[in-house]
Amino acid sequence: MPDSQGFLTAAKDVVDRVTTTQKDAVLGAAHLLAGALRAGGVVQAFGTGHSESLATEVAGRAGGLVPTNKIALRDLVLYGDAPRELLADPLLERDPSIAHRLYELAAPRPEDVFVIASHSGINGCVVEMAQLVRERGHGLVAVTSLHHTARVEPRHPSGRRLADLADVVLDNGGPFGDALLPLPGGGATCAVSSITAAYLAQMVNAEVVRLLIEAGVAPPVYLSANVPGGDTHNHELESRYAGRIRRSA
Repeated sequence: MPDSQGFLTAAKDVVDRVTTTQKDAVLGAAHLLAGALRAGGVVQAFGTGHSESLATEVAGRAGGLVPTNKIALRDLVLYGDAPRELLADPLLERDPSIAHRLYELAAPRPEDVFVIASHSGINGCVVEMAQLVRERGHGLVAVTSLHHTARVEPRHPSGRRLADLADVVLDNGGPFGDALLPLPGGGATCAVSSITAAYLAQMVNAEVVRLLIEAGVAPPVYLSANVPGGDTHNHELESRYAGRIRRSA
């Protein structure tokens, strides 16, 4: 029977496995991101559904890197001309054409690098975005479940998965279906991918900051806006990337 202790035990096992097995991939991702930042690039983070939480973890938070931009489906309405009703479509993330408009609205520069998250790694929008990113010559880090994505058919016309297109793949360690605790009547409860994705994002962040410091570059890192001087510090850094990073809900 599911309970909180059972979830904590199962989740800890996944977190421990991810933080141990993904060390080399974390370093690979960090070198990709640090190189882009040193070249004047911005980290473009994207995810749909609950994978949007990874983009939120990467972009615009205390202790994180300033040159980061979150791409989200709502950008179609906030920054584009799509009607609000479009966002009510539960299958929007499966539409490959949406990726083209999101890419245009983000207006990335050639030196920008992308981090794209999807537990399944099969939906049309994220796979199409990954293809666009590769075609335009950007570096790409994928955060996905290798266990889940290998067990399902891609929904993209190309037959490709997010993991097939990335320069570096970070495996979030999540099981098929994401949830950890089996239910008596079938199915499972208590998802883990958002937890492990956050761990991976912060592991990469730590290594990027280390690499920048070792290269003699002051890392552009946010202070909390809720500490004295935080707003002034953050606004000064954000001004260096004016028009390239967006901060919205």
